[in-house]
Amino acid sequence: MKITDWSIVFMLIVTPVLWALNLHTQDLREAHSLQLRYTSALHTAVQDAAASLNLNELQQFESGYGSSKFMRTDKEAAVSALMTTLAVNFGIEDDPLAKGMLMTYIPAVVVIEYDGYSVYAVEDEADNKSLTQERTHRFRAKKPYVYMDQLGNSIAFTLDDEVTAYDIRNGQWIRGRQRELQNSASIPLLQNPELFDAVRRATIVRALEESLAEYMNRHNEYAARIGVDYVFTLPVIAQEQWNNSINDVGIIAFLQGIPVGDRYYNNFAFGGGRLMQKRSWIGGTDEATGIKYFFKDTCPLTYNRERIFTNRRDAAANGYYEAACP
Repeated sequence: MKITDWSIVFMLIVTPVLWALNLHTQDLREAHSLQLRYTSALHTAVQDAAASLNLNELQQFESGYGSSKFMRTDKEAAVSALMTTLAVNFGIEDDPLAKGMLMTYIPAVVVIEYDGYSVYAVEDEADNKSLTQERTHRFRAKKPYVYMDQLGNSIAFTLDDEVTAYDIRNGQWIRGRQRELQNSASIPLLQNPELFDAVRRATIVRALEESLAEYMNRHNEYAARIGVDYVFTLPVIAQEQWNNSINDVGIIAFLQGIPVGDRYYNNFAFGGGRLMQKRSWIGGTDEATGIKYFFKDTCPLTYNRERIFTNRRDAAANGYYEAACP
């Protein structure tokens, strides 16, 4: 065969392969783009939810705890903000069916409170009229951060060193800060500040992990009933991330199982409940021009306020221009 014949044969063999590789590359790019979009949407939604935890907070009216970490959380407002921001970023804010389907991919949301945590997840609800059960998402009762030592002493931790404990030797309940109780209580853990803090953190993280694993297993049953072919599991979360998340009141949300190319999206995000303590950037639209602007929360401009950002970069990345505030 001539060299030109071999060239034609080579092209006939290689061209389909190159074409297939090009299609696969495009698919990978689209999948990567979707993953970035979903991650941005999730992190923005969790930031909005965290900011909403204390929108109605009046710290000066709270009593019972002398701690800067104590605050009353508005859990329902946080979940509402989370879902609203996700719906806006997914472009389904006006589609109730799509928003309901989105809940299928949110196996759990956890609000970390000062003296316990609350899980927002799917739950069976009895329908007395039809004698059937339907599944809805709701908050479970708040669970405390409880630890019991080998002697039978029970300690309820908080996000700082405030404790409520049962001293089994003296047969009484005690309450106060670890440093105030270490010389008077007979509970060994309260007498060692370093060990106390390590056990406190480990107890909080273990409680959160166990509850999340339980509710994700329940979510698998729910997802299987409506035809979702995905196994929801608790992802591996680094200890450093856990330590940062339990330093203050906050929220954790999981987004899993959304098809992305030939894979599935699986991610989570933490948000601190005191984000509103520093100035936020608000994203809004000028009704007259339709242009999106971002500005400080103290800016007197009357644009329709739609989004909350923690910095200029996030606002610009989402298509907003910085407004010139008077």
